[in-house]
Amino acid sequence: MAVKPEEFNFAKSDQFHTAMIPGKFARAMRTCKIWQFIRFVIINLKMIIVVSKSH
Repeated sequence: MAVKPEEFNFAKSDQFHTAMIPGKFARAMRTCKIWQFIRFVIINLKMIIVVSKSH
């Protein structure tokens, strides 16, 4: 039985019965140093805003 391309991320294996495997785009975003730095800056700016509102 062949797995449809859109269902590949949900294919069962011996270890993980319901674990989703990330696609190409998700893997690229997780390993891209530039994107990780941008996310780091955005999250820190949000934290600064929240903390500044409370003080």
